Amino acid sequence: MSEFPPSEPERSGAQSGPIAFLGLGHMGGPMAINLVKAGYIVTGFDVVPAALETARAHGITTADTAAEAVAGAAVVLTMLPSGKHLLDAYRGTPGQPGQPGLLATAAPGTLFLDCSTINVDEAREAADLAVAAGHRAVDAPVSGGVMGAEAGTLTFMVGALPEDFEAVRPMLEVMGKRVVHCGEHGAGQAAKICNNMILGVSMIAVSEAFVLGEKLGLTHQALFDVASAASGQCWALTTNCPVPGPVPTSPANRDYQPGFAGALMAKDLKLALNALQSTGVAARLGPLASEIYDSFAAEGGAGRDFSGIITDIRDKSGH
Repeated sequence: MSEFPPSEPERSGAQSGPIAFLGLGHMGGPMAINLVKAGYIVTGFDVVPAALETARAHGITTADTAAEAVAGAAVVLTMLPSGKHLLDAYRGTPGQPGQPGLLATAAPGTLFLDCSTINVDEAREAADLAVAAGHRAVDAPVSGGVMGAEAGTLTFMVGALPEDFEAVRPMLEVMGKRVVHCGEHGAGQAAKICNNMILGVSMIAVSEAFVLGEKLGLTHQALFDVASAASGQCWALTTNCPVPGPVPTSPANRDYQPGFAGALMAKDLKLALNALQSTGVAARLGPLASEIYDSFAAEGGAGRDFSGIITDIRDKSGH
């Protein structure tokens, strides 16, 4: 069985149990940097040359291929765009030289830790593939956005066997401030999409309320002062307020620079919609929120913070 980095009191300098970090983008890059700062041995790979260059500038050793990064790793941490990317990476491309699957490349007993946000069914399939290949599997999607990744304050929602959860907990605590064991394989993804369905629906509701308040002559501050201390209180209002002023740190004060981009909210709500359909849940607000954010992303909101949905509501309200 592979060794893992020691617990908190011993965490300094280079550690045993090297990590292969695959996916060094806006989220993965800062996460890998925080692991290196904490003394973990990390070899990174990304298909984007600029991501590799940034990683090297922050002390991360990079590999020319994913297979090269995985060779000798005790943990393979993936942060990829979709479940298809993950499953293709695990399986590889049989018959094409130079593109072996990660599961075939890794040493026996490697722990595969996926921090991507994907369909629950895909997460469970990936875990089944890893276990069948003689490895261990954990799904641990994150919440907290780019700022949380940079600050090391992410929340990890973890699906894993209890012993595997304990094995990865120390490294997750380096990258985040909260690590929650949600159940076995796939449970982390389930928690993530349920949480983000709540977030998407609540941001639409908060935004509609502010536009209604504008129509009725309320100032933003007056509505915020009431709702933030009453039954309308929620994270979308008090932390990511969609209008500038009441919460100075919200993206609304930076012309809706993300944050959590509209394209990502549209993606997560699509994952929630897939789960709703596969389970037969009689949901109405979740599917409608998915439709609203799909349109927002397609009509110019993909690169804006998801709280920018208020501008779409305002525009369609005749402002």
